[in-house]
Amino acid sequence: MRHYFVLFILGILLAASSCRTDFDTVASSGDLKFSKDTVYLDTVFKNIGSSTYNLKVYNRGKDDINIPVIQLKNGLNSKYRMTVDGMNGNNGKIFNNVTLLAKDSLYIFIETTADITDANPVDFLYTDEIQFDSGSNLQKVALVTLIQDAVFLYPKKNPDGTKEKIEIDGKDVDGFYLDENDETNGNELLFTKQKPYVIYGYAGVPENKTVTFEAGARVHFHDNSGLYVSNKATFQVNGNISTTKNLENEVIFEGDRLEPEYSDVPGQWNSVIFTDGSTNHSINHLTLKNAKIGLDIRNQDATTFQIKNTQIYDCSNYGILAQNAKINGENIVINYAGLAALSCVYGGDYKFTHCTFNNTWSGGQQFAVNLSNKLDGATPETNPLTQATFNNCIIYGSNSNEFNLDKNANTAFVYQLNNCLLKFGSTSNPDYQFGTDTAHYNAIILNENPKFFNINLNKLNIDNTSAAFAKGNQAYNIPLDIIGNTRTSPPDLGAYQNKDFPKQL
Repeated sequence: MRHYFVLFILGILLAASSCRTDFDTVASSGDLKFSKDTVYLDTVFKNIGSSTYNLKVYNRGKDDINIPVIQLKNGLNSKYRMTVDGMNGNNGKIFNNVTLLAKDSLYIFIETTADITDANPVDFLYTDEIQFDSGSNLQKVALVTLIQDAVFLYPKKNPDGTKEKIEIDGKDVDGFYLDENDETNGNELLFTKQKPYVIYGYAGVPENKTVTFEAGARVHFHDNSGLYVSNKATFQVNGNISTTKNLENEVIFEGDRLEPEYSDVPGQWNSVIFTDGSTNHSINHLTLKNAKIGLDIRNQDATTFQIKNTQIYDCSNYGILAQNAKINGENIVINYAGLAALSCVYGGDYKFTHCTFNNTWSGGQQFAVNLSNKLDGATPETNPLTQATFNNCIIYGSNSNEFNLDKNANTAFVYQLNNCLLKFGSTSNPDYQFGTDTAHYNAIILNENPKFFNINLNKLNIDNTSAAFAKGNQAYNIPLDIIGNTRTSPPDLGAYQNKDFPKQL
């Protein structure tokens, strides 16, 4: 009896539902509302798919409606594609008889992949529109995308169908060596400002060759990509001071996602690796963003790596990781790194003047600066740190201790901080006696706020209310700051000469 009773109840419910008129629709009357009248899909490189953007469509009326057609104006030839309430329609271009319930809404998700030849040759905009219904009921939402031309550098396919490889750290990885006589791109060892470059895989600099980046060059790296400077190869960045916010003379390395939401996302590409034996490197006016390790510097050789007027931001591991290297750094700014802004390990020889190292990465014990004369797994495990000198620098961040010494007492560990602003909590450890240990620390400003303009926007500029204002030693002065301002006497600490914020940013 219970079985028949259940069937009886189900029959009543089915009969009742068949009589409902909730989903009876009326024809659309052209009175749809939209979350925006134009969808701007941010700048993309030619033939690289965009992010997904959304449009919300509202039915404010009291009746369920049927929209006869939702389509792209250019139909099947459009370079845009859509999904409408999870449906793909006809190749993502045309959707027929779409139901929209009363007082309800639906989502349309839009993407594009277009070539520079699809864009308007004057402004490089590719446009289309989403059309809702037709005739007197026609409603439209515009679509706009800026397409940017670029030089694409990537591993070629071998005759057997496998992808070109290069060896890094004993492993074969997707990569290729830059060719100064490439039949398509010409001299791949010279990066100019004529077009941006997009790199897939590792671009290697061959032995005994020099790669040069001219002022204004823009290099974008795809996921798991990077640069590899091999034995006896040389790396030179020849950027210059810029006079506008466009950084027209800066050389910029960053990921290949151009949408604003990706501008500060760490770990979008791998690193610039300087292998042991590479030589005579120099960097001037480079801005590097969004890598896993910004500059991965191994014991290149006895020559000094010159790094000047360089900004490194939003790296998931390190801004600079140096292993037994020799570096002279001036006017360097590093902000936000998963492990350390600057980490000099396995000994080496380092001198940093008027640099700003800041780390506000949350969720662990990160450092602005880490120094060590050892390396786990290396043979031998220690190397002498013959010099680590910091003059007129700022070492700061969100943790209580932003300066770390990790040393083996049986191997040389030589370091000195002169006229530096330093973030460090109290300790009885003899290595961190900033007020009394004059062999290692002179004129240290401890735990005072440098009052950076906006850390989250990587604006580590200061004004005259900063604790770093006029605290430098003129003996270590670099005449111009990182953006070309003349330093006063006594100079400010860090990479920036103080300026009134509204005037400089």
